[in-house]
Amino acid sequence: MKADNGPIEVQDDVVVTLHYTVTVDGEIVDTSLDDEPIFFIQGKGQVVPGLERALYGMKVGESKEFIVEPTDAYGEVNEEDFAEIPRSEFPHDIPLDPGVELLLSNDEGDELEAFIVSADEDTVHLNFNHPLAGKDLHFSVQVLELRQATQEELDHGHVHLDEHEH
Repeated sequence: MKADNGPIEVQDDVVVTLHYTVTVDGEIVDTSLDDEPIFFIQGKGQVVPGLERALYGMKVGESKEFIVEPTDAYGEVNEEDFAEIPRSEFPHDIPLDPGVELLLSNDEGDELEAFIVSADEDTVHLNFNHPLAGKDLHFSVQVLELRQATQEELDHGHVHLDEHEH
């Protein structure tokens, strides 16, 4: 519930407690309903831009359904984010089946997430796009709680749950 003199609607610098379900092509790809709701500071880019924009003005207890297009979520599929890697670069014990997710390191030591598109005798074809790139995300959300972010939370850029547990 809303604290006394707390925010009455979703606006910048408000901590939003939210239950959500995301479906793509009629299939649930993520939901908080089986677990805890999510918490984030509105206006700080902590959720995809299309979700953040759709939440402005919502009140505690309000539910909403909407579609977020790829440009406001995980982007369009970038053809430059596909790579062909020699099969010899992979350990023999790693399954190289389509859809397998891999965590790889680039030459600078940065970790990159990739998915196997296909593999043949000589080459493994990888996709470094986010798995939801190019997809319309169908959101169903319910605002559970709103409160003003503390100055410390704003300074740190994230919600401090331990201070505000239910």
